[in-house]
Amino acid sequence: MSEQAHRFRRAADGFALRIAAVPPGRWDDPSPCPGWSARDVVAHVITETRRNVCTVRATEPEPVHGVGPAEMGALPPLAPDADLAAAWAHVSADLTAAIDDPACRTAKVPTPVGPVAFADLTDVLPEDVLIHTWDLARATGGDERLDPGLVAHIYEHLKPMDEALRQPWAFGPKTPVPPGADLQTEFLCFAGRQP
Repeated sequence: MSEQAHRFRRAADGFALRIAAVPPGRWDDPSPCPGWSARDVVAHVITETRRNVCTVRATEPEPVHGVGPAEMGALPPLAPDADLAAAWAHVSADLTAAIDDPACRTAKVPTPVGPVAFADLTDVLPEDVLIHTWDLARATGGDERLDPGLVAHIYEHLKPMDEALRQPWAFGPKTPVPPGADLQTEFLCFAGRQP
């Protein structure tokens, strides 16, 4: 497994742990993402990860474990018996495999800065998963600590794209960094969160 695939796998595993830890009565609790519940955060991450897989494999998105397809930025329809943990396991494994598949490297993926070859995105792929891991934990009273190595890596790669990321469908405005903040707090403030 490449370094890039391993990094995404670490982020995916961290998200899976937070999904598994959600208390049954907290799926509808509000998240730091305006208008989204904890369930919505997970459905969004599943949908966007599946979209990346389908883009690089030139396939159409299909429902997975009760999570339907949706347009970019829209929340997917969920079946009453949707299994979010199984859906995440499925799509995250698919994307991990795609990262190391030479057939996927040149596929163009839409990003806030325009279409980019998949091979050029693999260093920052854990970004959405990492930030939404914190969102899910904050919404449900879970463990908010993120993998420090992933935080440092993603933050370093995102900082040069600061202005381009400030889009309604990407990052909102940065929030003030409290004095003496650690790197995770600084990163979350960069992503528009209020840790």
